[in-house]
Amino acid sequence: MKRIAVISAILEEAEKCQKEFNEIVASFKGIVRGRMGIPMEEGISVISIIVCGELDEINSLTGKIGNLPHVSVKTAISKKEV
Repeated sequence: MKRIAVISAILEEAEKCQKEFNEIVASFKGIVRGRMGIPMEEGISVISIIVCGELDEINSLTGKIGNLPHVSVKTAISKKEV
């Protein structure tokens, strides 16, 4: 069953990791419903990604993003299945 989730990521040195970050997110375009990015001070970017997919897909995307250098990530997943 699918769940809705919000993946929050902080890119602490966006210029060094944004290209690879975007490629990973694009590879999961089937579950991505929306995305908002805000550039902050000192080259930091804050990004929220709304997804709807199987738990394995959501965890895979979160894991791949979290393995990037200079990236911190957290995910909130709905308890209700859709």
